[in-house]
Amino acid sequence: MRQAEAPPDSKWTGPSHAGVKSPDPILLADPAKRFAATAQRLEQLAAGHPLEPWLRFMATLAWAQHATATTLAPATALSAEAVAQAVDARLPPLAADGHRRDASWREGLALLLERIDSHALPLAAQEAVEQLRRSDAATLDQLADQFLRGSVATLDAGAAVFVAAALQVYFTCAAAQFRADDLRLLEERGLCPCCGSPSVTGVITATGVTPGTRYLYCSLCSTAWNHVRAVCITCGGTRQLLLQGIEGDAGLIKAETCGDCHTYAKLLYPLRDMQADPYADDLASLGLDLLVAEEGFARHAPNPLLLMGDSEAVAE
Repeated sequence: MRQAEAPPDSKWTGPSHAGVKSPDPILLADPAKRFAATAQRLEQLAAGHPLEPWLRFMATLAWAQHATATTLAPATALSAEAVAQAVDARLPPLAADGHRRDASWREGLALLLERIDSHALPLAAQEAVEQLRRSDAATLDQLADQFLRGSVATLDAGAAVFVAAALQVYFTCAAAQFRADDLRLLEERGLCPCCGSPSVTGVITATGVTPGTRYLYCSLCSTAWNHVRAVCITCGGTRQLLLQGIEGDAGLIKAETCGDCHTYAKLLYPLRDMQADPYADDLASLGLDLLVAEEGFARHAPNPLLLMGDSEAVAE
């Protein structure tokens, strides 16, 4: 592990002179591209990786998400009035823990499971798929509620991975029906302005009108939102931030650790590799998670597809 100096203070709040454009505060994902990009990147990263079989499974899962996202009819959109009321109250209009899900999410789960060759899965995963296929609507909704509240039972851990994947598709497609201009950043800037979920990874932009901007990528609905750099996304601290990376790597992904709250968040630097993907590269960099965890830092929020086990279990 190497430690870099504290990140430069980049509390940029607006243009300093005419002609300088401020970064877009919120970027909505395109469901037709989001999961395909992750799947392609996972396939690329899997080759020769210590976790190659698992990354290839995650690529298969992402392709199934892509097929679902491009096949499933979108859920009934929220009314403009409902969106405006939530935004005015500084609440996420698709609040993960309070949104009344459309039944289409279960249709999406069924489509996703159809796209996966369960015979190629480990026995435990095959059993999880069969469990979901046999479950009725009430049981599936209960599993979804438990997942969104972070209270999945150990016995349901395997099934919850597929539930999480289906919910990512559902919320990403639902969020895509909004207009970014109709949304506002939340007061708690570390949470998604669309669904209120935490981010999975931050990306430091390499192109566009404001390169060097940090965007956080939602772990559930795939929305990205601007967050100032050199500020801990967990506690807002600025004094004890360090960027840490693995010795000898290309510097594509680093952990921003906070000595105040002892949490960390990952930062991706596409300037090092323009094919980088916030979701795929997070999964492929579990070694970095292990290293900063050994130093006593806790991840600011788990990756939804990794909620059910520690990194060692996943690696197996």
